[in-house]
Amino acid sequence: MSGKHFNVHEVGCCIKYFIFGFNIIFWLLGVAFLSVALWAWSEKGVLSNISSITDLGGFDPVWLFLVVGGVMFVLGFAGCIGALRENSFLLKFFSVFLGIIFFLELTAGVLAFVFKDWIKDQLKFFINNNIRAYRDDIDLQNLIDFTQDYWECCGAFGPEDWNLNIYFNCTDTNLSREKCGVPFSCCTKDPAEDVINTQCGYDIRAKGENEQKTFIHTKGCVPQFEKWLQENLTVVAGIFIGIALLQIFGICLAQNLLSDIEAVRESCLFT
Repeated sequence: MSGKHFNVHEVGCCIKYFIFGFNIIFWLLGVAFLSVALWAWSEKGVLSNISSITDLGGFDPVWLFLVVGGVMFVLGFAGCIGALRENSFLLKFFSVFLGIIFFLELTAGVLAFVFKDWIKDQLKFFINNNIRAYRDDIDLQNLIDFTQDYWECCGAFGPEDWNLNIYFNCTDTNLSREKCGVPFSCCTKDPAEDVINTQCGYDIRAKGENEQKTFIHTKGCVPQFEKWLQENLTVVAGIFIGIALLQIFGICLAQNLLSDIEAVRESCLFT
């Protein structure tokens, strides 16, 4: 990987060092995300037994850290080195890669709006699939508990979705103490209690629906997410617009620096 390098005073110094500083932050964040992901996998023994990755029936949250960290690491590296070394190949790679990500985000947004019912069904399938694997992975368990606690929900569309889990279902063959129950994250909070009662959901689904409402949240996470999205639409839209503007700004800066490098290259050819 090579590129022509020119005297620092021959190209836009402000743009060059702004791109470098901007991307080194993202590169360091990418390193942090990857470090957290690798640490989590080492704690679960995945690094010593790679085949265990396929053992989970649900989503492993560590994958999110790996993907986000990997993308940030590659983009940050290309932007930093490309700007510092005035390497046209790395700057083009940075610009094109960022453009592809922006296009994919835009496409995903349009498709999510057009096929919102399909997205809703896929979200239900995703949550139910993870309910089945609730006890299989501590990270997944923590993610589900956080989601149910934050949105005050239980299951994809209601507490009965926990019948999908072998520990919580109400079948006669289930010998688990958690039979016909729900995780503690489904329980309504008692302000007077300082310590979380992890057994608050035991046998709760064996009771009537009206009685259940006293102890647990009976609304599903899918409708609660839709409600949250409607209530915070301005904030969510603002975040996505801000990210999009940052990406466009990064592409413009990279293209500007590339133009400076190409201009210097051409002037050198004629001297």
